[in-house]
Amino acid sequence: MQNIKAYIFLVLCTLFWAGNFIVGKVATLFDVPPFTLNFYRWLIAFLILFPFTYKKIFQNIDEVKNNLIPLSIMGFASITIFNSVVYYSLNYTQVLNGVLMISTIPVLIIFFSSCFTNEKIKITQIIGVITSLMGVLIIITKLEFNKLLTLNLNKGDLWILVAMISWATYSIMVKEKKINLEPFAFLETLIFIGLIFLIPFYFYELYTGQYLQINIPVILTIGYVVLFAGIGAYIFWISAIQLIGPSRSGIFLHLMPVFSSLMAIFLIGERLANFHIVGASFILTGIVVSTKYK
Repeated sequence: MQNIKAYIFLVLCTLFWAGNFIVGKVATLFDVPPFTLNFYRWLIAFLILFPFTYKKIFQNIDEVKNNLIPLSIMGFASITIFNSVVYYSLNYTQVLNGVLMISTIPVLIIFFSSCFTNEKIKITQIIGVITSLMGVLIIITKLEFNKLLTLNLNKGDLWILVAMISWATYSIMVKEKKINLEPFAFLETLIFIGLIFLIPFYFYELYTGQYLQINIPVILTIGYVVLFAGIGAYIFWISAIQLIGPSRSGIFLHLMPVFSSLMAIFLIGERLANFHIVGASFILTGIVVSTKYK
């Protein structure tokens, strides 16, 4: 019964995160500025969580002070950069491209861990990393590898690479830097730091005339990214980890590109091309090979 409950939480969590890409794409149709969308997403989430977390944060304020630099890097990478860049990139690329590339993050974490930590990388993991990155290359070039020579690449796909690196950096630091904070207090701390870094980007968009036009689609978009892709997904994720642990929960993240791809095809009419299938096959093979023998 406990397993079934956790599995339901994980399916809902990955479904909500998958929907974040669809909503991000829809936001581009209504000219919602990416950093502004991300700013309001986390500002509202911060205000909702504040009454439930502020006591825990103030009780552990010394822990926050002692880890201010790693917390700042994690807040910048996860809150400020990741979703802002994803929302921005969706102005120029398909959801299918984005989610398939993002799905390589677990493999990227393995690669970065071997480079910047004491974690040793095995031959199967090296093969998995290379195979997955080949899949990313196939999606970026659309199987036209001469684009690499002319650097004629979609800038949306290139920005997705930035998002991948930022989330991998955050994930490694969460693993390496054991911050002694209750999960939601930890999240609230990262949100606060991330919002501080987001403020200049938000004001830059205002300065350049990129205003948030308040209408029903925009309100629904912000509502979704705050309540579902933000707080709701995180609550389900934490609850599932507490029930069955991080390793078994992590496998469910591979549902995200499946859900997002199906949504992109059936909800917003994106077309599945040959390079998506070939690239996804390489990515999936790389994930399986690199995570099978941990």
